[in-house]
Amino acid sequence: MAKISAILEDAKTENISIIDLNNKTSIADFFIIATCRSSKHADATADDVTLKLKKIGIKCPIPSGRPKCDWVIVDAGDIIIHLFKPEIRELYSLEKLWGMSF
Repeated sequence: MAKISAILEDAKTENISIIDLNNKTSIADFFIIATCRSSKHADATADDVTLKLKKIGIKCPIPSGRPKCDWVIVDAGDIIIHLFKPEIRELYSLEKLWGMSF
């Protein structure tokens, strides 16, 4: 988790949030959400994350959300990384959705 956060910080993403999904869903243990400045930034960040995770032994499928890149998802197994343009992040508000009690 710390490695992914560091990769996102190096890529100059903003407002990095980590949502603990344990006991809420079986799709993942954590969501990491970050804001990118533009579609190009989201696309490049997804490539960077995928490449750097591969170097440490975590293979990710091709990121979802291309070619538009308003919201790009990188599946790192138990951790799902969401890269949003600012307005799209605000629209979907995943933090609020998953912060709800079940």
